[in-house]
Amino acid sequence: MTESKQNRNDGTETVPAGKKKTDKPSTGEIADLNHTPGDLPEKSESYWMKQKDRDNGGVVSYSEWDDSRLLVPSSLELGPGAVDKYVISKQIARMQEPRTLTCDDLDERRIIYPESPNRDLVNRFRSLRTQLLERSGGNNFTMVVSGASEGAGASFIALNLAAAFAFDEAKTALIIDCNLRDPALHSTLDIVPESGLTDFLDDPDYDIARILYPTGIPRLRLIPAGSRRETSSEFFTSFRMKQFLQAIRRRYPDRFIVLDTAPISDSPDARILTELCDYTLMVVPHGKITPGRVEELSMSFNQQKFVGTIING
Repeated sequence: MTESKQNRNDGTETVPAGKKKTDKPSTGEIADLNHTPGDLPEKSESYWMKQKDRDNGGVVSYSEWDDSRLLVPSSLELGPGAVDKYVISKQIARMQEPRTLTCDDLDERRIIYPESPNRDLVNRFRSLRTQLLERSGGNNFTMVVSGASEGAGASFIALNLAAAFAFDEAKTALIIDCNLRDPALHSTLDIVPESGLTDFLDDPDYDIARILYPTGIPRLRLIPAGSRRETSSEFFTSFRMKQFLQAIRRRYPDRFIVLDTAPISDSPDARILTELCDYTLMVVPHGKITPGRVEELSMSFNQQKFVGTIING
């Protein structure tokens, strides 16, 4: 796997793992890459709240848009190779969006899209996606993205990586907000969730359709964090969490799943979730952590699943 560096001039730059970075970051148009979702301008009323408040206005309710009914039997249930890829692609084509974020919306939220004028940044994420697909042999996977420290930009990397997977019209992506202490993805995407991951994990009879939210980005879904809990490790070490991750991967063979977690320096959550997932990626804030500290933090992860670092700055 390779290291990737994101600088202020051209987005992320991929360099071979183990080699030293000799270039210096320059200043330019992407001067606010560490801009956090909480800094985004607040809107007077969320799109989702507007939908909820319209009783008889002819607006389709969220429940009618949910894609949980597109579940297909897993290969474990039917046997290897039994899932018809053509059927899956037809299901993807039927995934409808109750709204679509405009190019201006995406630029404001710093989310990549195929037509983005920032070609360098788009291509960096595409390159990272390609490297991960090569590592997985083209199979879907679950991946933990964690910051080396607070403010590293892990949510920015996680969301854009998920968006890059959703570029492919034959694939879908799911991003799960596992940062229970400071969830931010729903705010970035202007969603007011009624429930989320912790609510699902709390109740064995909870319908997964209630926690899947369209993002406004074609083929990308969000599972919000849910009710905030201080004992997040209890949720992530539960058998239900393990079952949940296995089920969503097996039942969506076209779907790539990204988990945005609390910084590894502040919480054991990322390390715990790594044991339940296929890969782990660490985001390092440029110039704020020593190389020795980066190496120390990277060793906190299962090294067989650790694919490298992205320097964000």
